[in-house]
Amino acid sequence: MMENLIQQLIDDGYLKTPTIIKAFKKIKRQDFVLQETAGEAAGNYPLPIGYGQTISQPLTVAFMMELLAPEKDWKVLDIGSGSGFTTAILAEIVGKNGKVFALERIDELMKFGESNVRKYNFVKSGRAIFATADGTKGLKEEVIFDYLNKAYREFYFRPKFLVKQLVQIRRWQELVAKFKAFLAIKKV
Repeated sequence: MMENLIQQLIDDGYLKTPTIIKAFKKIKRQDFVLQETAGEAAGNYPLPIGYGQTISQPLTVAFMMELLAPEKDWKVLDIGSGSGFTTAILAEIVGKNGKVFALERIDELMKFGESNVRKYNFVKSGRAIFATADGTKGLKEEVIFDYLNKAYREFYFRPKFLVKQLVQIRRWQELVAKFKAFLAIKKV
């Protein structure tokens, strides 16, 4: 059960912040997986969502959320939104006055993710905004973001246009360093 996995992530120190824990408890991973893998939604491993993409491992999502510590009322750019799982968690954290701009380059996955996030009323309320776009080109609108969530395997990539759209670049740079260290530890 997902509740057991969340408790394990808390016990192991990956989930610490009350608002992030609350979001993990509210947003059900099974709402973001394919029907054929629904029985595995509580597993602490990535699952395929089609088009060669996966929904991230819950531990990885918890790790990213804790490092960047998103806050209420933030504007978040979620690049590579896939199934919408992290988009929904972020939308829950930023609250009704925050916004999450979810970019996915594969149109079918963008529609899948948007459909999944609709289950939580985040799209209808305007808290989550989806677009099919190449995240490496940023968002055309001149929006200043408080937080960038980029598909974890591409965290080392820092296009200059994104730097202009980020408010807390220092936090992002710290995340990159910490995430690289985390990956190095995991490979051992």
